[in-house]
Amino acid sequence: MNGLRRAVTASILLAGLALSGCTSPAPVQPSRSGTLGSTGTSSSSSADAASTASAAPLQPLPAAIPAALQRYYTQQLSWGSCDSGYECATMKVPTDYAHLADGDISLSVVRHPAGGQGFPRLGSLLINPGGPGGSAVDYAEYAALSFPAPLRDSYDIVGVDPRGVARSSPVTCLSDQQMDAFTAVDSTPTTPAEVNALVSADKSFAQGCEQHSGMLLGHVSTIDSARDMDVLRALLGDPKLNYLGKSYGTFLGATYAGLFPSRVGRMVLDGAMDPSLTPQQLNSEQAGGFETAFDSFASDCVKHTACPLGSSTAQTGPRLDALVASLNAHPLPTGGSRQLDGALGTTGVIAALYDQTQWPQLRQALLQAEAGDGSGLLALSDQYYERSGSGHYSNLMYANSAVNCLDLPPAATTPQQVEQQLPAFEKASPRFGASLAWAGLSCAYWPVPATGEPNTIKAAGAAPIVVVGTTRDPATPYAWAQSLAAQLESGTLLTYNGDGHTAYARGSDCIDTAVNLYLIQGKPPAKGTVCQ
Repeated sequence: MNGLRRAVTASILLAGLALSGCTSPAPVQPSRSGTLGSTGTSSSSSADAASTASAAPLQPLPAAIPAALQRYYTQQLSWGSCDSGYECATMKVPTDYAHLADGDISLSVVRHPAGGQGFPRLGSLLINPGGPGGSAVDYAEYAALSFPAPLRDSYDIVGVDPRGVARSSPVTCLSDQQMDAFTAVDSTPTTPAEVNALVSADKSFAQGCEQHSGMLLGHVSTIDSARDMDVLRALLGDPKLNYLGKSYGTFLGATYAGLFPSRVGRMVLDGAMDPSLTPQQLNSEQAGGFETAFDSFASDCVKHTACPLGSSTAQTGPRLDALVASLNAHPLPTGGSRQLDGALGTTGVIAALYDQTQWPQLRQALLQAEAGDGSGLLALSDQYYERSGSGHYSNLMYANSAVNCLDLPPAATTPQQVEQQLPAFEKASPRFGASLAWAGLSCAYWPVPATGEPNTIKAAGAAPIVVVGTTRDPATPYAWAQSLAAQLESGTLLTYNGDGHTAYARGSDCIDTAVNLYLIQGKPPAKGTVCQ
């Protein structure tokens, strides 16, 4: 199988990408997971505990703003109307916080003023959908229309595209035609020729990023973006940062809390990532998360008379394996110039696993594939990669790789190392383990060395932080939420016992009520709260 690695590249995806974390209703990016049983515990909990114990703690920055950075913290934003009811501005941040002479980066900001209908105005709520690579500007415009009304009436909803993303000095790597070829490369090679093709594709991707965005690649880390958020907090006039992050956005928010604990306001981290894990652990556990999500989909599918994967759960996995093998041997027509091969077919399945409301669409797409039509799975794959109908890709995957490969070292540096890891990955996920194992090679050829490492984040002295975890989350497993909540000195875990990637504003009245009560009144949920 393949395709999955393209969305996860370094192991975080797009926690997505995870498109679901990126845009609540659809799948997007990140990237970490653990296989969960019915009890809501993770099979990887012991290994994660050992990793947490060995990871270095993230150290906070000095509370006082350095004099050299004052000009960034005191710049004036020029807000202008945009997109029917929104306000837009551009802010400047240093390319390199350690070397201000290297110049500035421009970041795009959007704001939707609070409605103020019967609720006191509480300042700004900065939001991030995940990725890395998801557009927070797009997400803020979505949230300003779809988030629960009490929240929109209380806060200005604010989004800033992180450096390297969308409208903020975006990383670029490949042409659309090159990206079409890249997404179709087999990422579960079984022959030397297939291994060489995969390695060549990863090298070409990295070389394209260096050619088009080389000067930026060393300055798009999560720590850089967290520091940018503190600049924006000051420019918005907020003494503390109120924040809602999903998927990878939880890693960004937790990093902010670790660096600036005294400036944390009300913070919700939904679909949490565990910053203490190694890249190999992240990939392996995310594979387990997708396996768990597939099992949940399969259990639902066989309840329908037209389930394309069989009439019992024992049939579903082998049927999917057979379909992917068939697609690799004989790609299907899709009604256009592209065919559906195993890579794109697997990505289409993965895309739908982010959001249980897409399970009917996945069943239909699988039925179509069974009948010789690959268009349904290709449409899901295109949604995952943010490929438009005209064939244009957003920079989601380029930014995803750039951030992930800077934040952590590669999970593997040679094909031989991947082959050694394969048995453990395939044990964690018979369906998707091999894809995630080979994904670990993606950053091995990156032109810029990683600057980050696994860290525990304590954020000592921070205000209460609510961590939301979904028990059968495919991309950010529940075990990660448990771990992050335990690491944070002021962390409180809020559990959603259900399916899908992230929980807030996705249909659970219980989750929405608990989060709204915290964000609006400052009351965290009671310890041990579980929503069904």
